[in-house]
Amino acid sequence: MLEMRPGCECCDRDLPVDSTDAWICSFECTWCGDCARAVLRMACPNCDGDLTRRPVRPASAVAANPPSTVRVHDPGRTWRG
Repeated sequence: MLEMRPGCECCDRDLPVDSTDAWICSFECTWCGDCARAVLRMACPNCDGDLTRRPVRPASAVAANPPSTVRVHDPGRTWRG
């Protein structure tokens, strides 16, 4: 099951489970669409894998399968761009 991380690792923008603008790699590194396209050029800087749209978790499944509350963000990191 996907962790459904709560925010973009690049800019820390909130990405709730119903967001249609969340992108992930195969390790579930999570990015907003703006950062995925403009900063990362659709490749994960952590693993060099492709980014794909993260699926939306239906509201009916959230209570039994809550998203992660752990934010992954390094504000001092220099992102490729």
